[in-house]
Amino acid sequence: MQKPQMIIFDYGHTLLYEPGFNAMRCEEAAYPYIVKNPMNLTTEQIYGEVQKMFRHFNEQRKKGIEIHEWQFMRLVYEHLGIQFSISYEELEEIEWCAASEGAVMPYAEQMLNYLNENGIRTAVISNIGWSGQALTNRINRLLPDNRFEFVIASSEYAIRKPDKMLFEVALRKAGLRPEQVWYCGDSIENDVIGAHGAGIYPVLYEGDTPDEVNPFLHQNDGIEVDFDYLHIHDWREMVEILEESYAG
Repeated sequence: MQKPQMIIFDYGHTLLYEPGFNAMRCEEAAYPYIVKNPMNLTTEQIYGEVQKMFRHFNEQRKKGIEIHEWQFMRLVYEHLGIQFSISYEELEEIEWCAASEGAVMPYAEQMLNYLNENGIRTAVISNIGWSGQALTNRINRLLPDNRFEFVIASSEYAIRKPDKMLFEVALRKAGLRPEQVWYCGDSIENDVIGAHGAGIYPVLYEGDTPDEVNPFLHQNDGIEVDFDYLHIHDWREMVEILEESYAG
């Protein structure tokens, strides 16, 4: 386990999470911006159509194919004949914030401050349909002191972790070799196996959230791997490991 020059992080339930996420609120927030609704659909009816379309595309996402939020919006809303007074870029921000404003995982800020103070570079790779700009905006709003060199959203690349190409893109952006980088995430399948496949040292973070049960805590049950990785449950653990292992 080599001291990292850079640590790359997953987004959801790793750095940030989305308490009380409610997709219905997306359509409620979007409704006032509708300027054309030829079928006079209610928010509930629009929500039903959106969820039906999402289930259709989610089958492809399970196969490792990502769809961009603006593509999704364009297809589902224009299929219904709905038009808005604002751009899909603006609509995306409104809908995501309405669904959940987001929150910081416990001690993530302190951990990032430690990395910043000790010259360990940072970045993000996330499996997410929201656009890279929306993801960056959310991260910067909730973690204003971050020094992430780049944020890679799978929506911008058409593929999802564990595809090693996303990790290799990150290595090219960072100008580093795999053995110089750690990757931290909450999924063995996507994060641990994905990082290992690219030669990056994996860190599995399984932390709880302060105000609700983490719905992903049991996603790794029964999954075993035959290679070394670091397993932590609190970001303070990683700080302690870096302090103890690489002091001086």
